[in-house]
Amino acid sequence: MKQAVQTQRRARRVHRWLVPLAAVPLLLTAITGSLYSLLLEQGVDAFWLLKIHTGRFGWLNLQSVYPTLLGALTVLITVSGLAMLMKPSR
Repeated sequence: MKQAVQTQRRARRVHRWLVPLAAVPLLLTAITGSLYSLLLEQGVDAFWLLKIHTGRFGWLNLQSVYPTLLGALTVLITVSGLAMLMKPSR
């Protein structure tokens, strides 16, 4: 039982660190994609939003790894969240 409690505590600690790190790029991608679609419906082509949406941040170009990074962060957050839901065995 002690091992299960330690595992759950470790999962909470990892999750607490991962969520803020993962939330920023995930929210940025969701916001820029939605905003671009809304502006396009209004006849405004804000192509710079698509660049941010795909991982190009001015001089920092992450377009080649950005989708993989977003996917990995999503999986890590999901796994750590599910680990917290697991109840310790009695």
